[in-house]
Amino acid sequence: MIDNHANNPKSIKYHVKDYLNSIKEELKDKVVVDVPAGNGATSHILRNFGAKVKAFDLFPEYFMAKNISCERANIMERLPMQDGTADMLICQEGIEHFSDQLKVFTEFNRVLKMSGELIITTPSYSNLVAKLNYLLFESEERQLMPPNEINDLWMADKSLTNETYYGHIFLLGLQKLRVIGKLSGFKIKEIRYVRTSKGSLFLLPIFYPFILMRSYRVYARNMKKNKSLSPETKKEVYLEQLKINISYKNLINRHTFIIFEKEKNVSDIYFRVDEIVKPFQQIM
Repeated sequence: MIDNHANNPKSIKYHVKDYLNSIKEELKDKVVVDVPAGNGATSHILRNFGAKVKAFDLFPEYFMAKNISCERANIMERLPMQDGTADMLICQEGIEHFSDQLKVFTEFNRVLKMSGELIITTPSYSNLVAKLNYLLFESEERQLMPPNEINDLWMADKSLTNETYYGHIFLLGLQKLRVIGKLSGFKIKEIRYVRTSKGSLFLLPIFYPFILMRSYRVYARNMKKNKSLSPETKKEVYLEQLKINISYKNLINRHTFIIFEKEKNVSDIYFRVDEIVKPFQQIM
């Protein structure tokens, strides 16, 4: 079973398949979680590459891949898997549907082994057309009407589950994905270029000089702040953000495709910086 979209270069499924094909030797006998699994096209590809597939979806009724079971599961609660048992987790076109994305990332962290890969794909909220549409309409790239309760409740069937499958209500960009990843124990391993948004390519020469100038100015200003912090600490964070912001590929990329790597367990994450966190008496 292969979804026709997996053979269409305009579809994100094609690019996910292309990436998996490039690492197919590494996938043999690896435990790979596919959530939300959708119709099962990616699970089918993974199994053909020799992976041990664990497929989950809020509505497994859509799953069509043969000889692979898909369990009903709500990622917002808990996946039916033990801690640290997956080598890879693929969340393809799913993160924009979850209301508590930090909680979801934390659950991803729980089931992944150390150094395990987390693949996230989602409609780009960071290319220039998406940024302009948000400025004008608070909307996503291809839908000028802002998210609403008519267009963006994609599935609700209380005969199956009390949960609702929301549409693109919770879209997020690269910077938000980066910080949520960091707060849940992941680092960005790679941001893959998928294909060009023609509208963003048109807007690039108009807006890029301002983006470049403004981004470097913000970076320099923040490097001068909080002088009690080491320059190395600030540079590590701010420079990564700067590179994301000024990457012309990110600004014209039609779709977001990020590969994260688990670097910490949730219990080991602690980002408190005493020089910045104010005592309660100062806040009051």
